[in-house]
Amino acid sequence: MKFLYTRGLLAAQLLLAAGFLSGASFPDPPSVTPVAPAAKKATAVLAGGCFWGMEGIFEHVKGVTDTQVGYAGGSAKTAHYERIELGDTGHAESIKITYDPEKITYGQLLKIYFSVAHDPTTLNRQHNDVGTQYRSSIFYQDEDQKKTAEAYIQSLNAAHVFRSPIVTKVTPLEAFYPAETYHQHFLDNNPTQGYIANVDIPLQNDFKRMYPELWNPKSTGSR
Repeated sequence: MKFLYTRGLLAAQLLLAAGFLSGASFPDPPSVTPVAPAAKKATAVLAGGCFWGMEGIFEHVKGVTDTQVGYAGGSAKTAHYERIELGDTGHAESIKITYDPEKITYGQLLKIYFSVAHDPTTLNRQHNDVGTQYRSSIFYQDEDQKKTAEAYIQSLNAAHVFRSPIVTKVTPLEAFYPAETYHQHFLDNNPTQGYIANVDIPLQNDFKRMYPELWNPKSTGSR
């Protein structure tokens, strides 16, 4: 449970997580020729641990027009936070990203996802969150997304960017179920909450440092 942790345990795990990159330069995603011309609006669904932190990054990416946290991989019947926390529903805590393909590409979103949003080398866990609901997964919606994701994972492994192999699953999106209202834009609404302050804010700061040209100070949750 993300609410239960100790500061000492988190500090140790964050130090380990910081070492998942090998030090090799991080390559750009491969180019994939779209099957059809790009529309003004597209969506991506990604999972990589606690969805609070994932949204805390992607809601501040230039070109992203909306973000929504939720559940993917299971059925509508079990798409509820308390049920998913048992770890046997097939769901993963996920984020649905709506973006303008003329301002940012799907490949660029994947570069942020792999390089700073989470550790893609830890199986069914992120930091002190353990279980299949915290797995690393890309839920593709068309053949272009599938090809881009698979080719990028192959190139990252070939370049030995990470100290361990990537365990991210690339699976078709059957459905996305929005999470409960209190989970939406949780980081922006609760910046001093313990998990947010100790785990997610440092990841957000890493994003700002690594990609200042993509940082949007106004989040998609701002009204």
